[in-house]
Amino acid sequence: MKTSNFKSNSRTRKVTSNRTTELFTTRATLCAIGIKLRELKIFETIGDHVRVPQKNVRHTPLEKLTDAFIALLAGASGLCEINTRVRADRALQKAFGRASCAEQSTVQETLSACTRENVRQMRDALNAILKKCGRTYSHPYEKKLQLLDADMSGLPSGPKAELAARGYFPKRYECHGRQLARVTSALYHEVVTDVVCPGNVQLRETLCPLVELTEEARELNAENRRRTVWRVDAGVGSLRRVNWLLGRGYQIHLKDCSSKRAEAFAQKVREWHRDPDNPEREFGWATGEKLDNLRNVRRLILRAPHKKGGVYYAARLSTLTARQVFDLLEMPAHGLSDPGAVLHAYVKLYDGRGGAVEIEFKQDKQGFGLTKRNKKSYFAQQIVQMLGTLAHNVLRWAIAWLSKSAPKLNRYGSMRIVRDVFAAAGRIEINAGETIQRIVINRAVPLARALVKSLRLLLKPFKIKVILGET
Repeated sequence: MKTSNFKSNSRTRKVTSNRTTELFTTRATLCAIGIKLRELKIFETIGDHVRVPQKNVRHTPLEKLTDAFIALLAGASGLCEINTRVRADRALQKAFGRASCAEQSTVQETLSACTRENVRQMRDALNAILKKCGRTYSHPYEKKLQLLDADMSGLPSGPKAELAARGYFPKRYECHGRQLARVTSALYHEVVTDVVCPGNVQLRETLCPLVELTEEARELNAENRRRTVWRVDAGVGSLRRVNWLLGRGYQIHLKDCSSKRAEAFAQKVREWHRDPDNPEREFGWATGEKLDNLRNVRRLILRAPHKKGGVYYAARLSTLTARQVFDLLEMPAHGLSDPGAVLHAYVKLYDGRGGAVEIEFKQDKQGFGLTKRNKKSYFAQQIVQMLGTLAHNVLRWAIAWLSKSAPKLNRYGSMRIVRDVFAAAGRIEINAGETIQRIVINRAVPLARALVKSLRLLLKPFKIKVILGET
């Protein structure tokens, strides 16, 4: 068969010969990821759990949920983009096992038909997928502590959306919306569980349900809970909630909610150490009277100049030993003999929240349009959010698959993966038996050579060839 020159085109084109069919696509890398997901039976798992009460006309509810999920991985900010990002790309449909794509309005109708029971079913499906594919579930507790972060982020919406209310939405005053409460694994960057909450709810009110959902998703027994660390901000650092976590056997590393209590304990700090990363900040161990905690909790006091004048005080509460902190940070053990280095390690471990759950929220807003997909129905919004959670985890798994031959991908966030990696132009070639036999990547793509090496390893078990095409 004569090879034709490759030309990038936003629409899918079909070239047929006696031997093969060529389908041009702007997302050749995502096609390869779709083939891998079919092998992992991601969509079959969802189909085994979720039963949306809707009649089948041309596409089943599962197929329409699949189309919505593909659109998220293709970078759709709104589900209305299904028509342009998925329905117009026959190669992408084929790679994900779809013969055609549903029209976006019918996908919206399926989401609106979802019920409370479907939300529970989808959560069970995501737990099953995480158990099968996630690194969080297979974490070696006997060797290393598990570090979990909990946080919330606003989902602005119209005032008529179910459970929408005025709440905290940064830089958007008098805004209505909902809140997304999420638990992530700091070691593996996977979302363990999340819940869409009313807009006026704060993390302290959702902590207990989040912890219980995490125990359900991870099947945490008493021994594993003793090897699990919760890292949360000051909104959860009240005595009652701290004792609730301690009573369930967890380790904690969090911020005390009371700055006045931190100022009182600061008077009992015997030795202050300057922060090497921030010369204006000092920290030291609090001594003397202890609060009524169920277990021994160490209190680290921080002080720094307040931007409005005076001194700002804060306290970090931790049940971790210095050795455990160093192990989590992967720091050399010889620093344990330096009191200042030990104090700095405790502070650094908490400050790592900014590079974990908070960054995960930011990346999902940029890469997946987390705050731009709003449904009036609360249950529809929860299903959409769960599809986004699955897309987040799939992206993290894809980075692990592709970075074996392209280590630089480990530094990429969600937006760059969706925009620069998944959106590599190319074509797929299908034989007479409707089986994908070759993927051709446009050699003009900046990461083309690195992607070809990674995709060859990924698709080797499927006997699918990956080559560079002509520009």
